[in-house]
Amino acid sequence: MKTSKNTILITGGGSGIGYEFAKIFSQNDNQVIITGRNEEKLNKAAASLKNTTAIAADITKEEDIDRLAQIIAKEYPNLNVLINNAGNASYYDVLELNTDAFAKASDEINTNYLSIVRLTEKLLPVLNSQKESAIVNVSSIVALVPSKTLITYSASKAALHSYTQSLRIALDRSTYATQVYEIMPPLVNTDFSKEIGGENGISPEIVAQDLLRAFEENQYEIHVGQTSYIYELSLSSPKDALLTMNSQS
Repeated sequence: MKTSKNTILITGGGSGIGYEFAKIFSQNDNQVIITGRNEEKLNKAAASLKNTTAIAADITKEEDIDRLAQIIAKEYPNLNVLINNAGNASYYDVLELNTDAFAKASDEINTNYLSIVRLTEKLLPVLNSQKESAIVNVSSIVALVPSKTLITYSASKAALHSYTQSLRIALDRSTYATQVYEIMPPLVNTDFSKEIGGENGISPEIVAQDLLRAFEENQYEIHVGQTSYIYELSLSSPKDALLTMNSQS
């Protein structure tokens, strides 16, 4: 996949990993569009980057996705990269009373899985009309091995991992040139992960650098940092992988 001269849409692009994606791709001669719920944050982020436009949208709302898709089709018909980065996570002990696990799971499934399915479906016609295009789904280390303190978040990312694999196979068997990538970070030091000790995580810049490298090498499943170790351990000993993951959470 080429790393320049793309038109790229990044959800959750106003901060954290999404912002670093926008930064590294904008520096590599790409046109970048970032979207998210906080218009002020988005505009501030876009102003700090070159070749970057902000469009406020809540991807969990059908009407916002419809509006975003209409804007893309009209104003950015050359869109050829979609990075599904926006996410939501709840950190809690499922055994505690009044955790409202159902509500938390509903939010996570909607944000981390269903909204991605909806947005991808809306934008596939535009992506498939290009000579070269890509979909990038940002999942997580817990898509491979779940965490007991991110119990419903883990499930939502596992669903995204399964969807991504199936979408890749479907597009591989078609006449379209859309490639499907999945980047799986471990704990990352962002505001998003503060509640779960994000200060101990890797820099979001590393995640962005790994994605750019994956484009260059056509590496479709990207295990960032500690994810690579957990992945290998899960193949040799799923039990040990589960114990290792949950001894750290």
